[in-house]
Amino acid sequence: MKINDKFFMKLAIDEAWKYQFLTYPNPAVGCVVVKGDSEILSIEAHKEAGQAHAEVNALKTAFLKYHPNDVLKTLNDSFDIHDYLKRKHNDFFNDCTIYVTLEPCNHIGKTPSCAQLLSELKPKRVVVAHEDINKEAKGGLETLEKASVKYDLGCMKKEAYELLYPFIKWNSGSFIFYKMAQTINGTIDGGKISSNHALAYVHALRDRIDLLVIGGNTVRIDKPILDARHVIGRAPNVMIYSKRKIFDKDIPLFKVPKREVTISNDLFKLLDYKFVMIEGGYNLLDKLKEKVDFLVLIVTPKMRAGLNIENSMDIDFEIVHENFIGNDKLIYLKRK
Repeated sequence: MKINDKFFMKLAIDEAWKYQFLTYPNPAVGCVVVKGDSEILSIEAHKEAGQAHAEVNALKTAFLKYHPNDVLKTLNDSFDIHDYLKRKHNDFFNDCTIYVTLEPCNHIGKTPSCAQLLSELKPKRVVVAHEDINKEAKGGLETLEKASVKYDLGCMKKEAYELLYPFIKWNSGSFIFYKMAQTINGTIDGGKISSNHALAYVHALRDRIDLLVIGGNTVRIDKPILDARHVIGRAPNVMIYSKRKIFDKDIPLFKVPKREVTISNDLFKLLDYKFVMIEGGYNLLDKLKEKVDFLVLIVTPKMRAGLNIENSMDIDFEIVHENFIGNDKLIYLKRK
């Protein structure tokens, strides 16, 4: 691949996808710092709401690559990192290009303004894939321009838009995704399918979402708990999609403290929540397909006898990203 802006921006986009959904209610954002023409100092991402933004993580890692024993490595608070870099950068970033998937934020909230930090560090150039659509945070490019920091906008904008799409949806209404795990021959039953790494990822998602939806048959047969114990996280509220309202209340999911469980077949209830995950198989997907924005498919490298897709299902998706969790492949598909 030719070493150009797209090469470095793709690194930033791929890094951001590793934390897609986990940054809720913030967008997933990636950042790469390149010194000179081609020396990659850091590839970082925003990892969790309230923690350092992608640019801050990348700038910190880049600085420490040349100053490995600097006191900066002991700092984790965004405000502390901002303040330290402003005072101690000593023009380190003047020959650096910053690649970031989203326009640097211009406001001060739980974390300080990344645009203001960059305007003081004075990098050679800032390459931005997509402008910010958040009214509170936008305006970062104007801040850079006022500080005479050169920037370019629109590198890999389509790919950056797909990365940003969940944020756009939950910021304006609801984002609903369907999570399903299968073997490489499409089997979805027969007990545990995915690796422990993938299971931990699913539990991390449960910790972030506003609502978890599951089918009534799955509840009756599998008797799940549907918590986030593998990441010591918050167990989500649950909606059981079912016409039949009677369930055995000894099923573990009903016994989770501080959890609300709703039993309903009214799909409009999903629109009361900004970030919804549905877990299930092919039958539930077919019933709820008109409400689904993304399918998140975890494919494990095994072949097993069992239930495969039914011939009657007809849904078209576009693959927007693929990566790996351990040995399992994670595929993000957007409904057409």
